Amino acid sequence: KDDVDLATAKTEITNILLKRYKADDFSLIEQTEILNAVSSIFSILNTVLIAIAAISLVVGGIGIMNIMYVTVSERIREIGIRRALGARRFDILAQFMIESVILSLFGGVLGLVFSYLIVLLIQSVFPAYIDLQSVILALGVSSIIGVVFGVLPAKKASDLSPMEAIRYE
Repeated sequence: KDDVDLATAKTEITNILLKRYKADDFSLIEQTEILNAVSSIFSILNTVLIAIAAISLVVGGIGIMNIMYVTVSERIREIGIRRALGARRFDILAQFMIESVILSLFGGVLGLVFSYLIVLLIQSVFPAYIDLQSVILALGVSSIIGVVFGVLPAKKASDLSPMEAIRYE
């Protein structure tokens, strides 16, 4: 019937089914209930994926920081020579910050390549794509990770005394 609302229809259907079956033999579920349940599941899934992404970014950032610390420790004499030849602390800081950002951007580009390959694989199951805004966001976040996690190693490199760095073995 066109003039019957959902609550009335549900009540009538329940009464008809109660005449034929026991009360616990059936259940009526409205489409809105299913949509709410699915929406809740997707919301939880989205939160979990965001948490995994955040943890991955922090772990990747710590990896970049460790690589940069190793890079600084392997190049202490070079830093000392550059400082003795007139390089300012800012020059050393900028060099290692740029290296850190390049390293993190390289990781971001690799992530985008793998994402693109995954999208190609799952396109046969359901429509998927990577939009330009997501690419820009990913590269921006990669750059920020490089800056944030590259500061301490770059600061350590720029604070080295030229004389002590040249004598370093």
